[in-house]
Amino acid sequence: MTEDKQDLVVIKNLKKYFPIKTGFLKKTYVQAVENVSFTIKKGETFGLVGESGCGKTTLGRSIIRLYEPTSGKVFYDGEPVYDDEEKKQPDMLYYRRKMQIIFQDPSASLDPRMTVADIIGEAIDIHKLAQNKQERFEKIIALLDKVGLNSEHANRYPHEFSGGQQQRIGIARALAVEPEFIVCDEPISALDVSIQSQIVNMLEDMQADIGLTYLFIAHDLSVVRHISNRIGVMYLGNLVEVGESNEIYKNPLHPYSKTLLSAVPVPDPKVSRARQRIILQGEIPSPISPPPGCRFHTRCPYAKPICKEAPPKFKELEPNHYAACHLFSN
Repeated sequence: MTEDKQDLVVIKNLKKYFPIKTGFLKKTYVQAVENVSFTIKKGETFGLVGESGCGKTTLGRSIIRLYEPTSGKVFYDGEPVYDDEEKKQPDMLYYRRKMQIIFQDPSASLDPRMTVADIIGEAIDIHKLAQNKQERFEKIIALLDKVGLNSEHANRYPHEFSGGQQQRIGIARALAVEPEFIVCDEPISALDVSIQSQIVNMLEDMQADIGLTYLFIAHDLSVVRHISNRIGVMYLGNLVEVGESNEIYKNPLHPYSKTLLSAVPVPDPKVSRARQRIILQGEIPSPISPPPGCRFHTRCPYAKPICKEAPPKFKELEPNHYAACHLFSN
C-alpha cells in the first residue's frame, strides 16, 4: 500500500509479542500482532474486524503506544511515533494530544473516585489547555454538552450513570485534548442495542463537525459497514484483507472474510434462508504457537500445500483492494 499526503497514520510491519512464563527461568511469547501494515487517511473511518482474540485491541493500543510495540514502525502525519530502528523513541506527550482512545468497557475505564469534572479536566490540566479554573470549567461543560450531557452531571461520580452515559463521559474525556485521531476500541459492544445507534450517530456527527479520523474496532460487521470508509480483516494477529467498505461486503476475496460476512444477519427472511452460512471446522490455533505458513490454513476449506509452507504476501488484487492469500498467487 503506497503512502500519499492524505495518509495520517501509517503502520509498517508492526509486531507485538507478550512474554509469558512457562517454567523456572523459561518464557515464551504470545504473538498478538504479527507483521501488520496499513494506512489510515485523514478524515476517514478505518474499520477493523475479526474474531475475539485476533489482536484487534492490541493493534489499536500499540499504534498509540499504550502497549509498546515489539518491532515495526508507526508514523503520524509523516513523523515517527515508533521506529524500531531508532534507539530513542519520541516523547509521547505531544502525540497524546493528537491521538486518543475510547475504551470498550466504560465502567472499567473511568476512575470511580473521581467526579466527571475531574475525569475530563485531568487531561486539560496535564496539557495546560486552560488558563484558569473558570476556563477549565467552561471547557468541561462544553464537552459534556457536546456528548449529550449537561452541567448537573459534572459533580457526579461514574457509578451514578448508565452504561451509555458512562461511554459518553469516556468520549468527552477523549475529546478534551482536541485530538485528530481516535482509536474506538469496541465502543458500543458493552451497551444496549438502543444506545449503540446513539453513540455511533454521535461519533459520526463529531467526525463531520471536527474532522476526526477514527480506527473503529468492532465485532458487529453491520455497524462497521455503516460507519467505515475502509475495512481491515484480522485473523490470529495477521491482517488478511483491506478494502473499501462496500467492496469488502460485495466482493470479499479472502476465505476468512467470506466466512465472517456469511454470519452477518439479514433482515429479509427470504434472503436469509437463501444464503449459505459458511461453518469453519476446528478451533483457532494458539497465538503462542501459531501454525507455519498462512495462519488460516488449519481451518481454510481451500488450503493448498503451499499454504502450510510459506506465509502469503499482501497484494493489491483489485483497485484499492488488498488480500494475503495463496489462492490469488499465479
